[in-house]
Amino acid sequence: MAFVMESEKGNVLIDTDVISAIAGYVASNCYGVVGMAARNRANGLVSLLKWDTISRGVRVSCVDQELVIDLFIIVEYGVNVKTISHSIVGSVKYNVERLTGLKVSAVNIHVEGMRTD
Repeated sequence: MAFVMESEKGNVLIDTDVISAIAGYVASNCYGVVGMAARNRANGLVSLLKWDTISRGVRVSCVDQELVIDLFIIVEYGVNVKTISHSIVGSVKYNVERLTGLKVSAVNIHVEGMRTD
């Protein structure tokens, strides 16, 4: 799926994979986030995604010409989930809007697991 931005010089198509990659990269670099998560449909286990598949931990949809981004993350043990969630939402919303020019109406955080060292 792609989002279309119209201008007087033509149209710009932005694929959801690009938006997913931006959101996943930004979220992964926030304090307290170990990485993006993917749930195995067969057994329900959650796995930590590598950098080349980071966009699998992001779901992008469009509601009334605005983006809704769902992030599936694994957090570090001992961090305040509410605090880092607010940080992630602000960072992802700002960077996606700045880099794509599309309006983000919501960023939803799904904490899929916690990692201890």
